[in-house]
Amino acid sequence: MDASVILSRLSNCSIPADEDLARRLWVYHCMLRDWNTRMDLTAVTDDDEMLDRHYVDSLMPLTLGLIPEKGSMIDVGTGAGFPGLPIALAREDLHVVLLDSQQKRLNFLQAVCTELHVHNVELVHARAEDGARQAALRDHFDLAVARAVAPLPVLCEYLLPYVAPGGRALCWKGPSVSEELDAGKRAAHLLGGRLEQAVPYTVPGRDFQHTLVPLVKVSNTPKIYPRKAGTPSKAPLGAN
Repeated sequence: MDASVILSRLSNCSIPADEDLARRLWVYHCMLRDWNTRMDLTAVTDDDEMLDRHYVDSLMPLTLGLIPEKGSMIDVGTGAGFPGLPIALAREDLHVVLLDSQQKRLNFLQAVCTELHVHNVELVHARAEDGARQAALRDHFDLAVARAVAPLPVLCEYLLPYVAPGGRALCWKGPSVSEELDAGKRAAHLLGGRLEQAVPYTVPGRDFQHTLVPLVKVSNTPKIYPRKAGTPSKAPLGAN
């Protein structure tokens, strides 16, 4: 695989891309493969599968009108940078915060940003629940995103406290999301949000069954949320 393969694949998936974006994703990919030999960043190691599961999947919302023009975005629990860093590379009009609880992951992302001279990304070391208590981050972002992090009711509590009223959270989910929608609606309501219509999508040539679940922020999140770190996953909001 090289930059030309990335560009061809993005184009085949109707993702807006040029040679510079493909080159930068190729550098990111090479660094990910190298650093992954020394630390656990991704369990996916086949180049073609990495291309689709990481870069294409992260960028699919660009084809669906779900990423705002300009503004700010936070990727909560970014891990190796997905979906936040590919979106930041593709959309330099956005100010993107990549938040993660493990400093070693942020060290990797800092190395990538330095190598690529990325200027629209900020790195924050915090757990999701703790970061949302910071005044500079709470009720602040136009968009909060998370991919493959937690069940939908938990994601609501992780993401909505970061979103400004009128903004949106966006959750990458798998085929079982239908089982989480009712609890997700109840959780979103408690957090000042509203669940919108889920958007199923496919990655051409793959059998991935993925869904994007948008959450609109209607009002400021009550001060009691998010709860203490670890509590949202142990006692999800919205449960019967």
